[in-house]
Amino acid sequence: MNISLIENNLINTSFGLLLIGLITYWLNLTLNKNVHLNNLCLLLTTLINVNIGLSLLIRWIEYKYFPLSNLYESLIFLGWSITFLQIIIEIKAKNRLIGSITMPITLLIIGFATMSLPEDLKLASPLVPALKSNWLMMHVTVMILSYGTLMIGSLLSFLLLIISDKKNIRIEGNSNNNNKKVLFRYKVHNKDNTREMNLTSDTDNRIKLTEVIDNISYRIIGFGFPLLTIGIISGAVWANDAWGTYWSWDPKETWALITWIVFAIYLHSRINNKLEGKKSAIIASLGFVVIWICYLGVNFLGKGLHSYGWLIT
Repeated sequence: MNISLIENNLINTSFGLLLIGLITYWLNLTLNKNVHLNNLCLLLTTLINVNIGLSLLIRWIEYKYFPLSNLYESLIFLGWSITFLQIIIEIKAKNRLIGSITMPITLLIIGFATMSLPEDLKLASPLVPALKSNWLMMHVTVMILSYGTLMIGSLLSFLLLIISDKKNIRIEGNSNNNNKKVLFRYKVHNKDNTREMNLTSDTDNRIKLTEVIDNISYRIIGFGFPLLTIGIISGAVWANDAWGTYWSWDPKETWALITWIVFAIYLHSRINNKLEGKKSAIIASLGFVVIWICYLGVNFLGKGLHSYGWLIT
């Protein structure tokens, strides 16, 4: 049995499902949250997550180490993390808006990993001594989970900026013919027309859609920030164990600290009510750029203990 072929087929299938999922999610928004499309969206995301997870599991079993030792593996795991978090958020929030903004990012991540990376970066190789540690799973897993979580929260903040600039959106509570309060009707006002859409909810309070997005973004970032903190601390402990120092101002470490500071400022401003709405969303949106600099930019362009050495060796 060709393990590599099975793994590649799973990833390629995931990429195809991501394309279908992207179209389905956007079509679902256009058709005002059709029930069947809602279910199809969640099913597609689940299939994508399972396929990516199986590919990682196969690689783990085949090569006897948790598949997070190179850029290709970390990108695949990042794609799995985002879809996993997307499923949880969509089930809890009963809303498919999250998927419409995370699907494009996941598609780009998987596409970049499979189509743009050199073949030698996709190959599994024996772990160097510093990576032969239980801290590999602890540190890298938590860091990538934090990246995925913070990316989703930042994307929602970016969406908030777009919506608040171009549309005035209001949600009005309503009930159906069975007197069960199950619908939110929100009106999208622009220069040309007014369009109504429905959202599932248990309350009839009037709230702005921008406030809903802002609140979800805040909660997601609030969950991702402790993960980032734990990831940085575990990395410092691992560094001391492997290299004899907790902190060496390696480019990756420096940008991880910058990422932490940006989201710390965001959360501090929200907790103390110093900034809200668009101003805090700008900080979170900036965090999205900083995450990618920390995750990919430093690895490609910087020299250090964390560099993958693709563009600069």
